[in-house]
Amino acid sequence: MNYKWNYEAPDPATAAAEEELARQVGIHPALGKLLFDRGIRTEAEARHFFRPQLTELHDPFMMDDMQVAVDRLNLAMGRKERILVYGDYDVDGCTAVALVYKFLQQYYSNIDYYIPDRYEEGYGISKKGIDFAAQTGVGLIVVLDCGIKAIDEIAYAKSLGIDFIICDHHVPDAQLPCAVAILNPKRTDNHYPDTHLSGCGVGFKFMQAFAASNGIEFNKLMALLDLCAVSIASDIVPVMGENRVLAYHGLRCLNSNPSIGLQAIIEVCGLADRELTMNDIIFKIGPRINASGRMQNGKEAVELLVEKDFQAALEKAGRINLYNEARKDLDKQMTEEAVEQVKDLPELDNRRSIVIYNEAWHKGVIGIVASRLTEQYYRPAVVLTRSEGMATGSARSVSGFDVYKAVQSCEDLLENFGGHTYAAGLTLPVEHVEEFSRRFEAYVAAHILDEQTEASLDIDAVLDFKDVTFRFYQQLRKFAPFGPGNAKPIFCTKRVYDYGTSKVVGRGQEHIKLELVDNKSNNVMNGIAFGQSSQARYIKTKRAFDICYTIEENTHKRGEVQLQIDDIRPWQ
Repeated sequence: MNYKWNYEAPDPATAAAEEELARQVGIHPALGKLLFDRGIRTEAEARHFFRPQLTELHDPFMMDDMQVAVDRLNLAMGRKERILVYGDYDVDGCTAVALVYKFLQQYYSNIDYYIPDRYEEGYGISKKGIDFAAQTGVGLIVVLDCGIKAIDEIAYAKSLGIDFIICDHHVPDAQLPCAVAILNPKRTDNHYPDTHLSGCGVGFKFMQAFAASNGIEFNKLMALLDLCAVSIASDIVPVMGENRVLAYHGLRCLNSNPSIGLQAIIEVCGLADRELTMNDIIFKIGPRINASGRMQNGKEAVELLVEKDFQAALEKAGRINLYNEARKDLDKQMTEEAVEQVKDLPELDNRRSIVIYNEAWHKGVIGIVASRLTEQYYRPAVVLTRSEGMATGSARSVSGFDVYKAVQSCEDLLENFGGHTYAAGLTLPVEHVEEFSRRFEAYVAAHILDEQTEASLDIDAVLDFKDVTFRFYQQLRKFAPFGPGNAKPIFCTKRVYDYGTSKVVGRGQEHIKLELVDNKSNNVMNGIAFGQSSQARYIKTKRAFDICYTIEENTHKRGEVQLQIDDIRPWQ
């Protein structure tokens, strides 16, 4: 992929202020710029940013309907009503259900959980799920990571004498369901300071409020923070504000004392005995939890996450790992088929979006395929398949473009839809697919900016190799956890050369293992450039080139750094 490199050097006065802040904090001058870019101007703010405190969490009762929700939950317990914890089948939904169920189970026994089947019931609250609740004598359903649009379903539940508390973070419609309480920071009448919580995050706030109302100490909630970190990383929500606090402490929990279920997944992933990061969650832990809902039933993931016996958890994690292997094979096959279909789209070069439909595709993997297409073509993508006589699919977006609004612009064609800025799900009659494709493309073409349709790298600072030390890396780690709103910094070094030992590696000879030097130090810098073997010939000519990269610890040589190279281009 050809990236556009974006870098804006600070003016002299700002550069001087950045350096002064870096000096006060005791970090490299380039990292002072990173603090400024995040709106941090003082030493106190910097120390606050580097060490997020749980005391910074907002009062949960600031969220609309929180007192009502807590009162209804307390009433259910007082009446010994049966409570059902209901959630979506993805990582966010499964972690949210596990969190609420695990916490409440310590204080109340008449409680169960339910995850709908992706294939039989589809997304969100289903009539089948409500009928199950009615048959098992449920009086209260706490629903997590879905429900905000389930107007008919919740009305049906109410007719059966079942109350709902909704804990969701998806964008609501103008009409809200007739639930007893709706906890959603994206409500139009919202007063809560942080609007970007994950579904699991909303569930945590509910449990925080429940604990406070019942005199339960906050430290009893600490063991749940690992689930919050997994949901925040996997659901790609901004890692700033309250999410940063939850992710920071959640990672600490994941690394020091993870729950039995997550510990088993860490074992199966081969991640034991190393410090886990948000990337480990995104690429290793999250996909395995997701695979359960994609390939079988998400309930298996929750069973694992609430398991108390390690051996039993290992067995469950092993099964989920097999689902993930099957998912990877299917993902590869469907992506290849999708790329071939995209190539046949009329006027592909002039299109601002991609919409494709194949009734044979596996419903559980279409979201991943949409993400792959977005990465490859750098355009919003919608991938649709057929399920229960309808076209159903997933939409994914590029940086800065609101794909939810694009889907919403076609709502008269849709049976159902929901989501947020970067991801949405939708269902529509098969006969509307062609018109949806036309209208979606028209909306995207009218609203997307040119710069959003080209792959770009935002460079945070230009460094020489003499700057890139292990000490620099240790200072950089203080900025973690990384994610949207606090992206992992990208650096640039200009005019570097092959040391003479760089080589092409990988099964398909698709990567380059690099050993590089610049002309300002004697440092030989190790790096890896994934999928960029096409650049090897130029590198071997001994001519100079520029690189963009992130900085990692060398996993084979502790105490040394390695560059993960995003892009290479000839020096000019």
